[in-house]
Amino acid sequence: MRVSMEQAAARVEELVERAERGEPVIITRDGQDAVVLRPVEASERRPTLSQEERRQLFKQLQQRVAEIPDPFPDETAARSQDFLYDENGLPK
Repeated sequence: MRVSMEQAAARVEELVERAERGEPVIITRDGQDAVVLRPVEASERRPTLSQEERRQLFKQLQQRVAEIPDPFPDETAARSQDFLYDENGLPK
């Protein structure tokens, strides 16, 4: 099936379903073939992680981030932009 970009925009769900069923779907731009929709093969799919696996990955990420040294150990967020304000707390 060939369909223009304008038609595809209005029928994207239908076109995806057709491609998933194995029907070739070609989208054209200015009358020229531009892209082909095809289903994602099982080998291309990202693995689905269980909730426990996600928890473990998040925990590992937190540990790695905690090990990164603070580049500005003497600065706090409360003081990081003091140079923008005068002694009365008003913008300079």
